[in-house]
Amino acid sequence: MINRLAHICIHTRDLALTERFYCDALGLKKGFEFEKDGDLYGFYIKLGNKSFIEVFKGDPGNVGNINHLAMETEDIDRVISRLRESGFEATDRKLGGDHTWQAWTRDPNGVRIEFHQYTDKSMQFEGGTCKVDW
Repeated sequence: MINRLAHICIHTRDLALTERFYCDALGLKKGFEFEKDGDLYGFYIKLGNKSFIEVFKGDPGNVGNINHLAMETEDIDRVISRLRESGFEATDRKLGGDHTWQAWTRDPNGVRIEFHQYTDKSMQFEGGTCKVDW
C-alpha cells in the first residue's frame, strides 16, 4: 500500500541559502519551483527513487520542525568533504550500533541530517536487535 517516502517538507527563512546547501554542497538537483504572487515561494529537491525534500519560505519556528532526515550515500567521506569545502559543518563518520556508517550535519534551517552508508552487516538488511546507549 505504501511504496516509499514521497517527500519531507521543511520551511526556511532563506531559500537561496537552503538551495545552496542541498544543491551546491550536497549535489542534489532541484525538481521544480513554487511561485506565489509572482515570487519564488519554494521548490522540490530530488532525492532519487521518486523521493523529495519540499522547501517553502516561512519561519521554521512557527510550524515546528522534524527531528531529522536520513539520506543514503555510497561515499560518506565524499559527502563530509564536500560539505566542509562548501563552508558547512559535518561530523566525522562513525559506525553506528546498526553497523551502518553515519555522519551528521544541520541544514541552514536547523534540520538535522544523518547520512548513511550501508555495510554488508547493516541491520537495515540483516535485521536483529540494535542495542543503543544514547
